[in-house]
Amino acid sequence: MSPAAAFFDLDRTLIAGSSGFHWARAGARAGIIPRRRLYADAWANLQFRLQGSTDEATAKVQERVSAIIAGRRAVEFARLAPMVLAGVLPRVYPRMLQVAYDHQDAGRPVYICTAATQGTADMLATVLGFDGGLGTQLEEEDGVLTGRIQGPFNYGEGKPVRMRELAGEERIDLAASWAYSDSASDLPMLRAVGHPVAVNPDAELARVAREEGWEVMRFETLGRRLKIGAAAVAVAAAGTVARKVVRR
Repeated sequence: MSPAAAFFDLDRTLIAGSSGFHWARAGARAGIIPRRRLYADAWANLQFRLQGSTDEATAKVQERVSAIIAGRRAVEFARLAPMVLAGVLPRVYPRMLQVAYDHQDAGRPVYICTAATQGTADMLATVLGFDGGLGTQLEEEDGVLTGRIQGPFNYGEGKPVRMRELAGEERIDLAASWAYSDSASDLPMLRAVGHPVAVNPDAELARVAREEGWEVMRFETLGRRLKIGAAAVAVAAAGTVARKVVRR
């Protein structure tokens, strides 16, 4: 077997927030997605960054995206890639990037493993200098997207399926490999390797990691900054009220 590999989830693990939001923003600018929908997506992205996602929310997003892309030329979305990269790259966590590069320096190939499209996984793997990416393959017919998925949805139980396929092709020992993710939905991915790591975990994943003794990495600070900001606003408001009372 070759040296072990390291697999990285994308959203809330390698980057802050959702890569899908940046596709939506680029699509809105190109007139593919209604701009009014973008406001809801921005709010959903904030909630996702703070709390993570659920299977139900992911299924709804998948259905909506399938309806949007069905019947459109694949090249329309390929042309959005530069704008998407401009939004995603500043949100890459430097700490996670260094973890990935440390694996490479130790002789272990690194892969993005995401529910996002295969195109997104390939694009970011190339730009970040990773060894490859595993994503969800969209079905095309004569260069036109059908809105259907080709092969397994790279989410939940679908991720270890793709990981095992890659392991067979590249002779990777999964029992000696690492996996990094933020979400309980990725428990199948984390349990497929010998070294699971919870990154900015949601409540359920944090519980499982604690019970099973997994390594946990925490460095997402948005929630803490929002709490501090809210407290500062509350203190300022209380001060204003107090001054009014004193004047009276």
